Amino acid sequence: MHRILIAEDEARIAAFIEKGLRKHGYDTETVTNGLDAIAKATTEDFALLLLDIGLPGKDGWQVLQELRQFTQKLPVIVVTARDGESDRQESFKRGANDYLGKPFRFNDLLEKVNQQLPP
Repeated sequence: MHRILIAEDEARIAAFIEKGLRKHGYDTETVTNGLDAIAKATTEDFALLLLDIGLPGKDGWQVLQELRQFTQKLPVIVVTARDGESDRQESFKRGANDYLGKPFRFNDLLEKVNQQLPP
């Protein structure tokens, strides 16, 4: 079973993502700030990180930049309300594997998750 780390500070959105992913057989863990996201992503075994940009402590771009200094291996999907072209470009520049703007349909997220994870 693949473990997915969800870095999302909005409880309602985090619960929506967790519930849907668990229903499809994924094991999930949620953190609500950038400092915990970095700590968990660099010390525990996750198959994927779903990363919001607007996190307290350290924003998602800082998390992504620090994570990429540590490892290139962990796939990261940025899931954010910042859906401008410059935000998308910045996410990829800092090492994101994929990007999804909020609001989103769960099936769109699931498709992106399945694309990043091996069968």
